[in-house]
Amino acid sequence: MAITAEHIREKLTAEIGAVHVEVEDTSPNRCAASFKVLVVSPQFEGKTLLQRHRMVNSCLAEELKEIHAFEQKTLTREQWEKQNAQ
Repeated sequence: MAITAEHIREKLTAEIGAVHVEVEDTSPNRCAASFKVLVVSPQFEGKTLLQRHRMVNSCLAEELKEIHAFEQKTLTREQWEKQNAQ
Protein backbone atom coordinates (compact mmCIF):
# COMPACT_ATOMS: atom_id res chain seq x y z
CA MET A 1 0.00 0.00 0.00
CA ALA A 2 1.37 3.40 -0.98
CA ILE A 3 0.89 5.74 1.95
CA THR A 4 0.73 9.37 0.97
CA ALA A 5 -0.14 12.56 2.82
CA GLU A 6 -3.25 12.83 0.64
CA HIS A 7 -4.34 9.28 1.52
CA ILE A 8 -4.01 10.03 5.25
CA ARG A 9 -5.88 13.34 4.86
CA GLU A 10 -8.75 11.71 2.96
CA LYS A 11 -9.08 8.83 5.41
CA LEU A 12 -9.16 11.10 8.48
CA THR A 13 -11.69 13.38 6.83
CA ALA A 14 -13.96 10.48 5.88
CA GLU A 15 -13.74 8.36 9.03
CA ILE A 16 -13.36 10.92 11.81
CA GLY A 17 -15.34 13.71 10.19
CA ALA A 18 -12.35 16.01 10.32
CA VAL A 19 -13.09 19.57 9.22
CA HIS A 20 -9.40 20.41 8.90
CA VAL A 21 -6.43 18.08 8.38
CA GLU A 22 -2.80 19.00 7.82
CA VAL A 23 -0.41 16.16 6.94
CA GLU A 24 3.32 16.60 6.56
CA ASP A 25 5.71 13.88 5.42
CA THR A 26 8.61 14.47 7.83
CA SER A 27 10.82 11.70 6.44
CA PRO A 28 14.30 13.02 5.54
CA ASN A 29 13.85 12.08 1.85
CA ARG A 30 10.01 12.23 1.80
CA CYS A 31 9.79 8.43 1.63
CA ALA A 32 6.51 8.24 3.60
CA ALA A 33 8.10 6.68 6.68
CA SER A 34 7.34 9.55 9.05
CA PHE A 35 4.32 11.85 9.27
CA LYS A 36 3.11 14.75 11.37
CA VAL A 37 -0.64 15.47 11.40
CA LEU A 38 -2.99 18.10 12.77
CA VAL A 39 -6.60 16.92 12.93
CA VAL A 40 -9.58 19.12 13.80
CA SER A 41 -12.85 17.26 14.32
CA PRO A 42 -16.15 17.88 16.12
CA GLN A 43 -16.00 14.22 17.16
CA PHE A 44 -13.18 15.14 19.57
CA GLU A 45 -15.59 17.25 21.64
CA GLY A 46 -15.69 16.00 25.22
CA LYS A 47 -12.91 13.47 24.62
CA THR A 48 -9.59 13.34 26.46
CA LEU A 49 -6.35 13.71 24.54
CA LEU A 50 -5.72 9.97 24.88
CA GLN A 51 -9.19 9.16 23.51
CA ARG A 52 -8.61 11.48 20.54
CA HIS A 53 -5.25 9.91 19.76
CA ARG A 54 -6.76 6.45 19.98
CA MET A 55 -9.45 7.50 17.49
CA VAL A 56 -6.78 8.64 15.03
CA ASN A 57 -4.66 5.52 15.64
CA SER A 58 -7.68 3.26 15.08
CA CYS A 59 -8.56 5.08 11.87
CA LEU A 60 -5.02 4.67 10.56
CA ALA A 61 -4.29 1.22 12.04
CA GLU A 62 -3.27 -0.36 8.72
CA GLU A 63 -1.17 2.63 7.68
CA LEU A 64 0.63 2.79 11.04
CA LYS A 65 1.98 -0.72 10.43
CA GLU A 66 4.07 0.81 7.61
CA ILE A 67 4.91 4.17 9.20
CA HIS A 68 7.98 4.41 11.42
CA ALA A 69 7.19 7.70 13.18
CA PHE A 70 3.83 9.39 13.64
CA GLU A 71 3.21 12.66 15.48
CA GLN A 72 -0.32 13.94 15.95
CA LYS A 73 -2.09 16.99 17.32
CA THR A 74 -5.84 16.71 17.78
CA LEU A 75 -8.14 19.68 18.36
CA THR A 76 -11.84 20.41 18.57
CA ARG A 77 -13.19 23.07 16.23
CA GLU A 78 -13.42 25.49 19.16
CA GLN A 79 -9.78 24.88 20.13
CA TRP A 80 -8.70 25.33 16.50
CA GLU A 81 -10.59 28.62 16.14
CA LYS A 82 -9.21 29.89 19.45
CA GLN A 83 -5.66 28.98 18.43
CA ASN A 84 -6.01 30.77 15.08
CA ALA A 85 -7.56 33.88 16.60
CA GLN A 86 -4.35 34.73 18.42
